[in-house]
Amino acid sequence: MSIYMLCLVLFACGLYCILRKRNIIKIIIGIIIAEYGAHLFFILTAYRMQGRSPIYSVEADIKNMVDPLPHALVLTAIVIGLATTALIIAIAMRIYEKYGTFDITKIKELRG
Repeated sequence: MSIYMLCLVLFACGLYCILRKRNIIKIIIGIIIAEYGAHLFFILTAYRMQGRSPIYSVEADIKNMVDPLPHALVLTAIVIGLATTALIIAIAMRIYEKYGTFDITKIKELRG
């Protein structure tokens, strides 16, 4: 149960960075941390003590088999998260080229 709380703390840490920080780079890092917390939670939902992979099962006994579906979903989410992170970083670079700052309060003031 404590490991699930660790996932919650990791997600909350990322959410705090997203909502409270003023720097775009820190917001991007917060998004990445929150994403890792969600991935870790989904991986832990499929974890079983003394579990075995369904690929190598010889018997029809499925008591200790690990559920492969969350692992496949998280693998897909990691790839999608990498692409969106690259897009967010590219947008942040363009914002810096245009405004010369990463501070979102100064960017709001420079509207014209």
